[in-house]
Amino acid sequence: MTTRTDLFNWHFLAPRYWPVWLGLGLMKLMAALPFPWQLVLGGQIGRWIGKIARRRRRIAEINLALCFPELSPPQRATLLEEHFAALGIGLFETAMAWWAPDDKLRGLARVEGLEHLQQALDRGKGVILLTGHFTPLELGARFITWHQPFHAMYRSHKNLLYETVMRRERERRSRFPPLPHEDLRGLLRAFKKGRAVWYAPDQNHGRRNSVFVPFFGIPACTITATSRLAALSGAAVVPYFPRRLPGTAGYEVGILPALENFPSDDIAADTQRINALLEHHIRQAPEQYLWVHRRFKTRPPGNPTLYNL
Repeated sequence: MTTRTDLFNWHFLAPRYWPVWLGLGLMKLMAALPFPWQLVLGGQIGRWIGKIARRRRRIAEINLALCFPELSPPQRATLLEEHFAALGIGLFETAMAWWAPDDKLRGLARVEGLEHLQQALDRGKGVILLTGHFTPLELGARFITWHQPFHAMYRSHKNLLYETVMRRERERRSRFPPLPHEDLRGLLRAFKKGRAVWYAPDQNHGRRNSVFVPFFGIPACTITATSRLAALSGAAVVPYFPRRLPGTAGYEVGILPALENFPSDDIAADTQRINALLEHHIRQAPEQYLWVHRRFKTRPPGNPTLYNL
């Protein structure tokens, strides 16, 4: 029987997995290319994807129009093209995160604020490494693993082969096994051991365990798990944000001090605080955020306006 912990299984030889094998093979080749080539090819591939993936392009257009009404239509059109270029580069960044050797990556990375993470870990109650869905997400996480191992919280992928490889590569780099988001006991055990757990709470997963709080000024269905986990475990919440720098300058990962007075007795206020923090850092490099996600698809009761159709 195939499980989500098997590294390889004969079921993965079935024809439905052949495109995934091909894609994974291409990703390994992508990871071996020189960094300037990755930027150029990734940008070109991303712009091509933006032309053929019409539904995702429409979702991104709606998100940018909602979140950046102060920009003119030509400015948003430029940002949209830059976003798809960043998505294409993100494919190469994921490949590098999984398969590039350390000596290739070390010259590209600058990690700042490690003292904040260490201070939070010294409390002994664990750490929630909080971030958002940025295109260099996997690569930024790998840079942190050079200094501190952590568990990655994740949602199951529809394709079992892709999830198996993703789990294997994340565990190989982070040294601790990834944890499915529904494994509350596993998460609490990790915090009890004083470990760090990576978490990105910025996607729309429906009304369950969520509240509607502003995100770029729009009521957004936002999961409240960060506040609830911090309350249950006593874990500190340490935000960090990865960013690709201009040209071939590489990457910067900024680790911030642990959130003070978090959680509070107002879970909606806690959730809004996280959204505001994410928004601040998204604005620093908006093209690198994941705008093709249907962030506003769930609307508050009494608000029939539907976004991201």
